[in-house]
Amino acid sequence: MKIKVCGLTTKKEAEFLNENKVDLAGMVMFFPKSKRNITPDKAKEIISALDKRIKKVAVVVSPSYEEIKIIESLDFDYVQIHGELSEELESKINLPILKAFNIKDMSLYKRYRTSQKVVGYVFDAQEPGSGKVFDWSLVKTLPKDDKILILAGGLNPENVAKAIEYIQPDGVDVSSGVEYSDIPGKDPEKIKRFVENARKCYTK
Repeated sequence: MKIKVCGLTTKKEAEFLNENKVDLAGMVMFFPKSKRNITPDKAKEIISALDKRIKKVAVVVSPSYEEIKIIESLDFDYVQIHGELSEELESKINLPILKAFNIKDMSLYKRYRTSQKVVGYVFDAQEPGSGKVFDWSLVKTLPKDDKILILAGGLNPENVAKAIEYIQPDGVDVSSGVEYSDIPGKDPEKIKRFVENARKCYTK
């Protein structure tokens, strides 16, 4: 079971992931609409604070080729793409791709099943980062293949075990579900509980 914490904005949050031996760390880039959006310089700073064992994921929405090149110049292991991804751009990307879907574009899932560049899928809510849960049965009925299946969208310490038991994904992804309720940023106690509950469920 892979555990991904997304939307890191500080080096301190990177330390929380190190302490809990999280598998993947996501950073939102080139998407100013998000309160978690960070600059390439900030991403570099956070990456330097992460344990080398943790895989780094750049999270983008309908990126341009120029944005992809900047991401590739940093020490990222994957690029997670929401929104549009043309076949032309896909062919130029050198990093392994995690293609994200939400309930609006889940029908496009079939297109990427034969792609060698796409190594996994992230299934998210209609508004990524909103903390809202979507209908998990939409994922449960999809045909499985050899790519990584990561479940996101409204997961938190309280519901992650239920989600894992129902979907049996290869990984779970959390952002707003491990944030403070009254101030910006990730809550180390929530991260700890999320990781513990996810791993307990998986090792039953």
